[in-house]
Amino acid sequence: MGTQYIGYVGTYTRQSSKGIYRFILDADTGKLTMPEVAAEVGSPTYLAISEDRKFLYSVAQQEKLGGVAAFQIVNAAGELKLLNMEVEEGVPPCHLDVYVDHLVTGNYHEGKVVLYDINHKGKIEPFIDVVEHQGGGPHERQEKPHVHYTALTPNKDYVVVVDLGTDELVTYKIENFELVKVHTLHVKPGSGPRHLTFHPNGKWAYLLTELSSEVMVLDYDQASGSFSEKQTILAKPEDFAGQNDASAIHISPDGRFLYTGNRGDNSLAVFQVDETNGIVELVEFTSTGGEWPRDFCLDPSGNYLVVANQHTGNLVLFSRNQETGKLTQLDSEVKVPEGVCVKFL
Repeated sequence: MGTQYIGYVGTYTRQSSKGIYRFILDADTGKLTMPEVAAEVGSPTYLAISEDRKFLYSVAQQEKLGGVAAFQIVNAAGELKLLNMEVEEGVPPCHLDVYVDHLVTGNYHEGKVVLYDINHKGKIEPFIDVVEHQGGGPHERQEKPHVHYTALTPNKDYVVVVDLGTDELVTYKIENFELVKVHTLHVKPGSGPRHLTFHPNGKWAYLLTELSSEVMVLDYDQASGSFSEKQTILAKPEDFAGQNDASAIHISPDGRFLYTGNRGDNSLAVFQVDETNGIVELVEFTSTGGEWPRDFCLDPSGNYLVVANQHTGNLVLFSRNQETGKLTQLDSEVKVPEGVCVKFL
């Protein structure tokens, strides 16, 4: 047995998808196995894996109920066993993150941030706090708040929330089982921030805007939880004239290269990171081998990248040059219906 990594794909279940899919990346041969259903659950569009790799958490939908689901990763093959679900009337969230005994979710349609407790057996307890954002922006899609990303900061001291509807990056502290706002960064009106990733050094963050398709380079103050903007750079080809919605943003394990997705241009942007100040410079754009790249993930070795093209229902594998950051599409493509999110165990 060579080096193999287990991956999971979260999906929409509006058409033929059954839920969460599991696949294997063979890092020695550069091949993906055919994905199989790991858990049947309604529209598990985003996934999070616990730090001890014993549990997986997903967005979940049950008819007119929305919420989250907890699964135990039961063996070395990565098989999943449902532990419990916490759902209530309304649309499900679109993003979530987990840290030891807390789960935090962001709801795009309702503009809400929800905080849950997780018990020692990995189960999700009923929510302990909910924050509703207020406001909007100048773009037609900014008629109200649209929380699109919720995650713990690298030092786990804060929860950071990206709101596409209000053009805000909001930092919360968890105090006495409540989310207490400590800082708000207002970004360019109408840019529609979507997702965020932190540099491994914890001092810089990279914010991707969906509506304007830009990367904003931010300084992050770990003590106060505050952000300040220092660079904005276009993340789509300048000559692309069609509708483009930027999607996901991830950084290489060594912090030297940044990657973003373009739905419309159907490309991945590759940026080189200046190791002295975090500023980025465009390297190239690479076709994703499908339509509507909703998300992608670098494998644990940093040698590969897997992208989920939602509209063409395919997972495409790329090799990654760790010195140049450039991506090369490999002859390994598998079908996953309505793929949205990719995570490696």
